[in-house]
Amino acid sequence: MANAFEGVLEQLDDYRWRIPRDADYGMLTDGIVFADEVLIADMRNDAALTQVQNVACLPGIVGASMAMPDCHYGYGFPIGGVAAFDCNEGVISPGGVGYDINCGVRLLRSDLVEADVRDRLDALNDHIFREIPAGVGEKGKVRLKPAELRRVLEQGSRWAVSQGYGTDGDLEATEERGCLDGADPSALTDRALERGLPQLGTVGSGNHFLEIQRVDRIHDREAARAMGIEAEGQVTVMIHTGSRGLGYQVCDDSLKPMQRAAHKYGFELPDRQLACAPVRSPEGEAYYAAMACAANYGWCNRQIITHWIREAFERVLGLGTSRIGLQMVYDVAHNVAKFEDHEVAGGVKCLCVHRKGATRAFGPGHEELPKRYRAIGQPVIVPGDMGTASWLLRGTQVAMQQTFGSTCHGAGRVMSRTAAKKRQHGGAVADELRARGIHVRSVGVKTLAEEAPYAYKDVDRVIGVTDGAGISCRVARMTPLAVVKG
Repeated sequence: MANAFEGVLEQLDDYRWRIPRDADYGMLTDGIVFADEVLIADMRNDAALTQVQNVACLPGIVGASMAMPDCHYGYGFPIGGVAAFDCNEGVISPGGVGYDINCGVRLLRSDLVEADVRDRLDALNDHIFREIPAGVGEKGKVRLKPAELRRVLEQGSRWAVSQGYGTDGDLEATEERGCLDGADPSALTDRALERGLPQLGTVGSGNHFLEIQRVDRIHDREAARAMGIEAEGQVTVMIHTGSRGLGYQVCDDSLKPMQRAAHKYGFELPDRQLACAPVRSPEGEAYYAAMACAANYGWCNRQIITHWIREAFERVLGLGTSRIGLQMVYDVAHNVAKFEDHEVAGGVKCLCVHRKGATRAFGPGHEELPKRYRAIGQPVIVPGDMGTASWLLRGTQVAMQQTFGSTCHGAGRVMSRTAAKKRQHGGAVADELRARGIHVRSVGVKTLAEEAPYAYKDVDRVIGVTDGAGISCRVARMTPLAVVKG
């Protein structure tokens, strides 16, 4: 991995930087980075900006190769990378989606306030920790037969709702209604299917979590009301997990075939991790069919967990569903490639949009949004670290014009997991969180050290960039009350 970025970086304004197209390097377009001067200083010492350059070399790219303000080094694309490709002339790349396919986040709002749960936070956290397995390799309570797993892969959240794990209202508040078309279970290996059988209804390790929060402050009251956020102190719940071992295996299984495809089609790539195939090729279509299965598994996973979160609140608090009011605000995917129509050079073109550690942020009026959100734009959910805050934003027309309707997905790491573990023991991190009134449960203390707040960028600064650049706007800020980590 390279270290400091050695290319040209031009400041366009307070929140945008350009890596100009370099034909000698093989770039077909510019790189555009959303950051302020503090964030860009960190990125200069990270290989992510070189990855932005590399993505700009991929065949059929439309518009710029982009990096969001939470950008950092990843596999192939940088985490926080966005790029769109012509569906007829461009490529699809597993490195532009990542290993954790449809790692995503959903937000639930409630009719409760902090005082309603403060004395029961330990009991809530214990119940959630016990009933929703978390961590590497954990097995869930849902026992699937192979035929049922295939239906999950084809139907996504719709399968969960059909089994009683939620309502049609949950589907309406989920990106793509919780199901990507084109999923084909026959495109998966036996190993991927085997890994998917036991893990539905589980939370992954690393940065995945379940979090009970309070609304800290509201910035846009009209948009907040439309999203069910009504007052400071209101209780919300955030769920952050993805497609587990099945998604990892789908990515892993795709790499060698994609490397062969890149050679077959004569692509000269600056990084073998960007192995790709034409979107309209047997290899590209096979990868998409498998990736869509993993995306659907991720949505179904979060839907089942939502059902169990609702049950936990009812049982621990002794209140009925109508009193608790845990309803979906929205659910967004972070790691996915999708076919979308966007305006390009005065016309509408079908593009394969890769969002790797980035969030869809469609603006007001978009027909794919639920009716209740069309006047304000898509809800965007941005988790921070477990010690500071998370954010609720809304998509904008600026995002549609500049980023193919995309924005950041989190705070973004500034410290590797190894470095974070060396800085402080996980037990000390837990003690500090408890001293701040944050109840935390974790499978092991190592995860707490890896995920300590200091390992991440300042999420408020990241949001300041997205808001300042206009690619998503502040709606509300939430702070953690209780956290379950894998």
